[in-house]
Amino acid sequence: MKEKFILLVEDNPDDEALTMRAFKKNNIKNKIVVARDGVEALDFLLCRNVYSDRDPMEMPEVILLDLKLPKLDGLEVLRQMRNNEHTKLLPVVVLTSSKEDQDIIESYNLGANSYIRKPVDFIQFSKAIKHLGVYWLLLNETPPQK
Repeated sequence: MKEKFILLVEDNPDDEALTMRAFKKNNIKNKIVVARDGVEALDFLLCRNVYSDRDPMEMPEVILLDLKLPKLDGLEVLRQMRNNEHTKLLPVVVLTSSKEDQDIIESYNLGANSYIRKPVDFIQFSKAIKHLGVYWLLLNETPPQK
């Protein structure tokens, strides 16, 4: 049985550390792979460049995608994922500090499964991560990989 893992696409080291801390606090022990920009996220998912040796059948259970990323923003990552046969069905939770209505609308238009604003308060953020972990890692059924 394959290991369930999470792909965290986050360029801010403080937000990355906060997310890791929240997972640890909530006893979510799944492996977390971090991509620090949009290009790295797509390279990981599509097994190209430095990730060319990665097994393409091992895909994340859920992708936590920030929108404000260097090299390629989160909306473009989502657009390219949904246009690729191998990644189009992967669950994507937009996890961002953006409060722009247009970002919410565009995220859903591009196929996001969920949109969560990062709470400023760690306790609230930790609760959000706990619910996210329970739902996406335990309850949600993902489509089988082809």
